[in-house]
Amino acid sequence: MSIRVNIGCGQSPTEGWNNYDNSLAIRLSGIPLVTLIAEKIGFLSKSQIEFISFFRGSNIKWADAARHIPEADGSVEVLYSSHMVEHLGREEAVAFVMEARRVLKHDGIIRLAVPNTKYHIDNYLKDKDANAFIENLLLTKEKPKTITQKLKDVIVGDRHHKWMYDGDSLCRLLLSEGFNDPRAMEPGSTIIKDPGTLNLQERAPESVFAEAINT
Repeated sequence: MSIRVNIGCGQSPTEGWNNYDNSLAIRLSGIPLVTLIAEKIGFLSKSQIEFISFFRGSNIKWADAARHIPEADGSVEVLYSSHMVEHLGREEAVAFVMEARRVLKHDGIIRLAVPNTKYHIDNYLKDKDANAFIENLLLTKEKPKTITQKLKDVIVGDRHHKWMYDGDSLCRLLLSEGFNDPRAMEPGSTIIKDPGTLNLQERAPESVFAEAINT
């Protein structure tokens, strides 16, 4: 049986795949009492409560993919990750790609989707709105002011972007860690045989997609 993996799936797991995410909500979904207390003291927003409830009814597993993907060496046929890599620092991104190579079979395929820097630059050149440009990149945020906000930062971590890519730089990341023939893909196109229910246009047109083969 072939193994296909979706890393950082959030609330969009792929049917029939092994789905992973590093959200604290996955862990909180298994301890309802802590979740209830956190909600009562205002630590969790309504959307976060809904997020936890979603995970409680799913088979999504927790994983920090920059450290370890819970799959055996050379066992995975396809590895997909959408809008996750931009949340990693440069060294973390490299570590994730190395982990992806470890778990992928020879000739296994990696497919990445990330926000496209060029898309945001094109919008800025059209609208000339510098504030919207910076805000949409999600590379910065307001400094936490209250104790609750500071605790959230400590426990949940920074969920903003740490790096941005275009098609060329995303391909260079894959090439630098040994993947073969990385290429930027048009939304909806893929070299994956029988992608099934995998969303090949996730968050288009903002996204840029890249695929490569493990050698």
